[in-house]
Amino acid sequence: MVYPTRWLLLLLLVANAAFGQGNTQIDSFQSAKRLLHEQVHVQHRSTLYCNASYNDRKQVTAPSGFITPGHEKRAGRIEWEHVVPAENFGRTFSEWRDGHPSCVNSSGKSYKGRRCADRTSAEYRLMQADMYNLYPAIGAVNAYRSNYNFTLLPGSEVDFGSCAMKIDQRKAEPPESARGTIARTYLYMAESYPRFRLSPASRKLMEAWNRQYPPQAWECQRGESIRGLQGNENRVLSSACNPQVAQH
Repeated sequence: MVYPTRWLLLLLLVANAAFGQGNTQIDSFQSAKRLLHEQVHVQHRSTLYCNASYNDRKQVTAPSGFITPGHEKRAGRIEWEHVVPAENFGRTFSEWRDGHPSCVNSSGKSYKGRRCADRTSAEYRLMQADMYNLYPAIGAVNAYRSNYNFTLLPGSEVDFGSCAMKIDQRKAEPPESARGTIARTYLYMAESYPRFRLSPASRKLMEAWNRQYPPQAWECQRGESIRGLQGNENRVLSSACNPQVAQH
């Protein structure tokens, strides 16, 4: 792996400080997932979209009435879902779109995409490993959600039985229980990383969900745990958790 030089990390720190600080400490997706599983979600092993419980081996106990239209093998385990999909910010990196001279496999063939960005871009690795943007999801739901943006799909039917997640026309509508968390994640990513921008329509929806679905105690506790491990604050979440403090 190509590790960031000191000057590049300094530039990233300056850029994040000017825009709203994102992750500057954890540059490994695998490390981020391990920390979340072993230290953050120990007392709250429940998936984001379907509220399915899972154990320390990441095995899911699906809620009564849950079904999946496919990906049955992935339905039995959790996966760490990028709420803001990695592809949605990854494509802003030239390494993802076009490749890099270092991205050549053992057969001499060039490659690009996520693998190349992870290999060559320190900034991408930090964004990919940001724990505020990672939540446990049933693997099959993660697979069907793909990199689709969230919206409301009033004319569509639920795809997962008792789990009120809808996927239709390359869009996704999450259950109400997940909407506030999703909104605060999207707004945090847009505030913290200049590369990620919300469309006016998406921002309006996320701001509405943030107001309509305030955080539960667990979401606030999770934010504090991540802050201790990752070193930066999700200011959108902190303001929602402490509205009186945010007003002063």
